[in-house]
Amino acid sequence: MSTEPRLAEVAEPEPAQQAAPGTDQAVKETLEDYTLRFAPRSYRRWTPMVVATTALGGIAYMADFSIGAGIGLAHGTGNALVAIAVAAVVIFVTGFPLAYYGARYNIDLDLITRGSGFGYFGSVLTSVIFASFTFIFFALEGSIMAQGLKLGLGLPLWLGYLVSTLMVIPLVIYGMKALSKLQVWTTPIWLLLMVGPLVYLVANDPGTVDRFLDYAGTDGDGGINTASVLLGAGVCLSLIAQIGEQIDYLRFMPPKTEANKRSWWTAVVMAGPGWVVLGALKQAIGVFLAVYIIAEVGASAAPEPIQQFKGAFDAMMPSWLVVPLAVVLVVISQIKINVTNAYSGSLAWTNSFTRVTRRYPGRMVFVLVNLGFALALMEADMFSFLNSILGFYSNCAIAWVVTVATDIGINKYVLKLSPHAPEFRRGMLYAVNPVGVVAFVAASGLSIAMYFHALGDTLQPYSPVAAAVIAFVLTPLMAVVTKGRYYLRRTDDGIAEPLLDEDGNPSAVAYECHVCRQQFERPDVAACRTHDAVVCSLCLSTDTVGDHVLPATV
Repeated sequence: MSTEPRLAEVAEPEPAQQAAPGTDQAVKETLEDYTLRFAPRSYRRWTPMVVATTALGGIAYMADFSIGAGIGLAHGTGNALVAIAVAAVVIFVTGFPLAYYGARYNIDLDLITRGSGFGYFGSVLTSVIFASFTFIFFALEGSIMAQGLKLGLGLPLWLGYLVSTLMVIPLVIYGMKALSKLQVWTTPIWLLLMVGPLVYLVANDPGTVDRFLDYAGTDGDGGINTASVLLGAGVCLSLIAQIGEQIDYLRFMPPKTEANKRSWWTAVVMAGPGWVVLGALKQAIGVFLAVYIIAEVGASAAPEPIQQFKGAFDAMMPSWLVVPLAVVLVVISQIKINVTNAYSGSLAWTNSFTRVTRRYPGRMVFVLVNLGFALALMEADMFSFLNSILGFYSNCAIAWVVTVATDIGINKYVLKLSPHAPEFRRGMLYAVNPVGVVAFVAASGLSIAMYFHALGDTLQPYSPVAAAVIAFVLTPLMAVVTKGRYYLRRTDDGIAEPLLDEDGNPSAVAYECHVCRQQFERPDVAACRTHDAVVCSLCLSTDTVGDHVLPATV
């Protein structure tokens, strides 16, 4: 008969012998947006459509226009459009299982990654990859806003970089509640300013479409070739990690029920992998506007969104209104995406730091850290070598996302070697799971080597393909080789109440953590090793001596 702790009901709390350092501060901060933890049903009061609108508001970034323009100018319209389409298909297919798991089980991508092949500490690798994504794209959007402020207000670029960085701090402090209001109210204005000029140009000058379709690019002859398509797709695939930011919102989806299943699935698909449809459209518009600007102004200004929209507005409205509207569009877009970049980046850094050090320094510390990295990139003029940065970064992002998506789709549902329900709590997982870690390191390492011509010039364009294929093959192969042994350190968390309710949603039964004395729902707690009580996931993370962590059983 087992002598391990098991709770049939909520136990009376006992005084904690080993309070986790920083727990009080951590509890106060994380109860606003549930940093580092499961998002409870009691907090998730938004409808599926409000969550979806908030999530989609975060993809209002202008970088897509620059990315599309850069690919189109280099390789021509035909290659650019095919590259954009290829990348969009890959991003949609890999993003679907991740979005579903985030919305169904109400956890962010880092928590999904832990139980999908990487282990409790192994996923620190991917948290850093994701945090890097957020500050790289924050810097890109900040650079675009600085260009707008220079054009509209005459601010020098260095000051524009600083303004674009500092202005998001007040908005990021308040988490999901503030972000949902910001995104919902600004989205209609943003859509009108973005779509209006395109419709006007096509309607009033159909020749712009012909020039767009015929553009051959500086490196091409007008034909479509594999190398150009793959090089372009590699740049677009740097956005594959955007699904992590979408899940930071989707984790607040309400429970899926028979009554709301249609709107629930619509919201998950639209705001999860569906973000790439709008993203690909913006990239194609970027190519269109760049070709238009080349004909009207010249090639030097074509990759800059502020110049693209200034040129488009110039054709349809009085000159005195052109620059103000272009600046308004850029500023709204920058705020909408960079509050998300700063928010999601701070979650990723905080998650990694807390696991490694077992100390919680406060999320705002890492908001400032993330913004510091972004500002340094802006001051280094990252915009001038944008495609090189994104092409390199995409190899790591592809390896990570494909590994996790393959673990969910193949290892969980086909091979059944990975536990079906995601697990993220300390004590339940092994520190490192070789399934995901080996697949990710091998895929990213070899693809990066290819990107930097280590395997020859011929293979260089194929680095993103290598990252995806190696991750897709190695993830199930490692699961078979290890027989799924390193997913769960133990299969029983010591609590009799099931994790999921009768509808398959995370249980809403509440328990009191005997360390921090706060109420948490069933998926966020486990039995304590030394007390007849439960401990929440954050207190487990900050337990410096392992006093509360359950022992291994497998």
